[in-house]
Order: sequence, then structure tokens, then C-alpha cells
Amino acid sequence: MMFRSLLLLFIVAILGMTPAWSQSKKQSDLEAQRQSILKEIRQINSLLFKTQGEKKSVLTQVEDISQRIKAQERLIRVTNQQANLLTREINDNIKSMEGLRNELTVLKEDYAGMITKSYKSKSQQSRVMFLLSSENFLQAYKRVQYMKQYTKHRKEQGESIQKKTDELQELNTKLINRKKDKEELIAENRVAKKKLEKEREQQDALVKSLKKEEGKYAQQIRNKQREADKLDREIDAIIRAEIAAANKAAGVSTSTKAKAETFVMTAEAKALASSFTSNKGKLPWPVERGVVIRRYGKKQHPQFPNVTTFSSGVEIATEKGSAARAVFEGEVFKIQQAKNANRAVYIRHGNYITVYYNLINLHVKKGDRVTTKQKIGTVFHNPLSKKSVVKFLVYQNNKRLNPADWIYKM
Repeated sequence: MMFRSLLLLFIVAILGMTPAWSQSKKQSDLEAQRQSILKEIRQINSLLFKTQGEKKSVLTQVEDISQRIKAQERLIRVTNQQANLLTREINDNIKSMEGLRNELTVLKEDYAGMITKSYKSKSQQSRVMFLLSSENFLQAYKRVQYMKQYTKHRKEQGESIQKKTDELQELNTKLINRKKDKEELIAENRVAKKKLEKEREQQDALVKSLKKEEGKYAQQIRNKQREADKLDREIDAIIRAEIAAANKAAGVSTSTKAKAETFVMTAEAKALASSFTSNKGKLPWPVERGVVIRRYGKKQHPQFPNVTTFSSGVEIATEKGSAARAVFEGEVFKIQQAKNANRAVYIRHGNYITVYYNLINLHVKKGDRVTTKQKIGTVFHNPLSKKSVVKFLVYQNNKRLNPADWIYKM
């Protein structure tokens, strides 16, 4: 029975702690998100708005402002969630404080009664008479034990009052701090909303100027997409040819379509591919600092509903002079020099391939073994757009994959 009672008390205690622990964990997660978004905003400002005095095309300005607006919107959303969670924590603290105050009142009343009773019988003579009036030795012994227990209980009551008082003071301090945290978040949100309003006003003005020559800008976007599609076809063709060449070199017939589209792997290559797979979502970025300015997949253009764009990888803006780096160990199996364009480095990781496009001053050559985060070349800086942008792609055999699924927090 004793064991069951203790177990029941333990379960009740754990259940009581769970909501507070859950809120604390959620608040910690939200704060991590907020700090990550703040870091992203700093990088956007540094990489996309560092040279505001230099002239950009209207399209580029709209795209850059859109990046900052999206980040500001996410910041406001997360900050709101934090403030709402803090409100719940504050309300919980207030309820706990009310409960503690009630407990403290009862304890103090009980203790006051004990002190009064003790005072009335505090004299040594009263205690001696209390013992001498016993009818027998056993009763005298019991009275001695009672006096000891009473003294012990009075001491415990005093300690309990002190403990409850300390708990109340600690909870009150937490409540004051929580209210302060909430006020700071609300103030921060107010500033973020003002910035967002200004950004949207600026964007609206730019979009209006775009709409005046919608046909011209829409055609520019379509032309740029055609160039990107052409490059994608070249990359796909290179990968198919390299798969066929690698299989032929390994003495494998590529007469069937499946064999022509899939690497035949050695035991070492299989182990490398397995390691690459196990690191999904944990791979480092292909540049040390960067902001994704174009994401993978098909999208409707935000300003021109009739224009659809597609990206086979991600485009990352980084600092001028930054190096592109391998996201995983592997072998350089192709260096592409596109016509009227910069170079692309292809690295094989078993049956996976990562592609780093728009590089100059390469540090690697075909056949080189590379390690994770090894520098492979410098990202080209465009003097017209004032940006250093690397295009990064991920393939499994000849199938395109979304790089954001593989890179840490992309």
C-alpha cells in the first residue's frame, strides 16, 4: 500500500510538471526560431542591401525587398506566438501564486494556534506537572513522546511557512520577469510591423512601375527562364553521359534504360551513398554565409500571374569573393565550362551528385577527392546585379532532388 501511495504521488507530481515543462520547451524552440530569423534578416541586409547606392533593375529591387518582407512576416508571426505563450505562462503563475497564498494563510493560522497553545503551557513547571499527573509510567512515557512530536511538528510548520514564503517570492520574481519579457517582445513586434509597412509601401511603388511596362518585364523573366531551362538540359545530359561512361568503365553493359540512368556501384560507393543518405537534412551549406534567393520547384511569379518560373536547384546569394565548398566528401567527376558562362563543378557521392554552378578560380580538377566543406572555387560576382550567386543542385542518379531537404535548416 505504501508503495502504491508513493507511486501515485510520483505520477501526480510528474503530470503537474508536464504542462510547465512543455511550455518552457516550446518557448525555447520559438526563441531559437526567432534568433534564426533575426540572423537571416541580418544576412539579407548585408548581402542584398549592402550597396544601396548602386543602381539595380526594378525587378531585382522587387525580388530583394520580397526576401526581406517574407523574413519580417515570419519574425512577427514567431514573436506573436512567443507573446501569446508568455501570456499563458503569466496566467498560470498568477493561479499558482493564489494557491500558494491560500496555503500560506492556512499554515500561518495553524502555526499561530500552535504558538498560543504552546505559550499557555510553556513553563517548565507546567510540563513537569503534566508529566507528574500521569496515572502510570506508560502514560508518562507517551506524554514525553507527545511533547517531542509537538515540538517537532511546530518546527516543521515554521520551516514549511518559510519554504512557502520563499516559493511565493520566487514565483513573484518569475512573474515580474515574464511580464518584462512580454513587454519587450510586444515592443519589438511593434518596431517590426512599422518596418514591414515601410517595406510594403516601397514594394508597392516598385510594382506599380513594373506594371507600367508589364509586357517588357514579363518577357525578360521568360527569357531568363529559357536560359535556365537550356542550362538544366545541359546538366541533365552531362549526368546521363557520365553515368553511362562510369558504368562502361566498370565493365557494365548499359543497353537497358535502367542501367543507363543508374550508377552501378562498388561496395565503397554504396557505403558513401548510404552515408550521404543518413545525413539528409544535416549537410552543411555550399557557402559559409548565404541567403536563398530562389527556391527549388515551379512557382507562379508574384507580380506577373501569367508568368511561371521553375528552378532545378536553389540559388544562394553570398558575400563577394566567397568560396563555394563541397557539402559532402566525394569525387569531382566533371568540370563544365558552359558557353558564355562560368564553370560548374560536379561531385559524385556514390549514386548522388551535387552541382555547384557559377564559379571562377577553381581549386579542384576532375578526379580529385574532396572532403566535406573543402573549398572548390570562388562564386562569381556579377557587376550588373551586384550579387555573388551560386546555383546548387542535388541529384540521385539522374533524378533531381530538392536541395532544401538535404541542407541543414535551408
